[in-house]
Amino acid sequence: TRETDTMDTFLDSSWYYLRYTDAQNKDEIWDKEKAKYWMPVDQYIGGVEHAILHLLYARFFNKFLYDLGYSPCIEPFINLLTQGMVLKDGAKMSKSKGNVVSPEDIIKKYGADTARLFILFASPPEKELEWSDTGVEGSYRFLSRVYRLVHELSDTIKDATDSYVVETSQDRELNYVLNTTIKKVTDDLGNRFNFNTAISAIMVLVNELYRYKSESVLNKELLRYAIKCLILILSPFTPHICEEMWQHIGHDSTLYNERWPEYDEAALVRDETEIAIQINGKVKERIMVTSGLSKDEFLEEALKNDTVKALLDGKNVIKIIPVPDKLLNIVVK
Repeated sequence: TRETDTMDTFLDSSWYYLRYTDAQNKDEIWDKEKAKYWMPVDQYIGGVEHAILHLLYARFFNKFLYDLGYSPCIEPFINLLTQGMVLKDGAKMSKSKGNVVSPEDIIKKYGADTARLFILFASPPEKELEWSDTGVEGSYRFLSRVYRLVHELSDTIKDATDSYVVETSQDRELNYVLNTTIKKVTDDLGNRFNFNTAISAIMVLVNELYRYKSESVLNKELLRYAIKCLILILSPFTPHICEEMWQHIGHDSTLYNERWPEYDEAALVRDETEIAIQINGKVKERIMVTSGLSKDEFLEEALKNDTVKALLDGKNVIKIIPVPDKLLNIVVK
């Protein structure tokens, strides 16, 4: 009997992206206008081992179909990302080596979001990732910390609106961190696939929210908006817990109907002024502080500065004379 099934599978997988443009067409290979609309592919993602196999074959077949007038573009892919492998004990995971980590075990113990977060945070996507149980536990603790933050603040922000006015220096700092984080995550996701640095920026925002939460007076509108944005920008990495937190702060509809938050360019600049630190009337140091603060806010921020703390270490402070945006004169004995 003559064998007819002799074509290598690479022949089939080398032009599927073109067929996807018109997959239900039974009369021709595909409609050329549809192929023209959809092609070329915006993003190709594949393992580095395919760079000299599938990627090469796909480009070859596309060039062949382009010469015949079927493909509208000479190159089929605009961008290429070759992701690294997941390693265990320095070696590629393999059943024969017995170093395979079961996703089911991780998901059962920590949840799917924890597994996703660890994989995306542990390494840039193009680099090899060394599997670490400690790293998984760290990702779990971070998500627990985020969930606890949202849970503790849910009653505080429940009746607040998203329209806020920045009033205090603490408000300004939170607003600055929030908007720089939105910008960082937006750029890392949309332009560079730097998932690990995007998650790192979100961790900074969470730390800032915990700091802000400890203040005696809270801007509930700003806090609600910041929590809302935190959930939205974290959701691509950990969708399940974010959906739950979204409902927890009072939303009935899914968060995936929401628009991605936009950052405020004006909030990306810290308005700071250089001031002189005087000890008994003599200038000892110069530091940067937030501009436009009240006398009490100016004094509070300046005294928190590490340089000022070092100057006052071991000294008996008799009097402090704050002059906002200009100087801080400290009389010591």
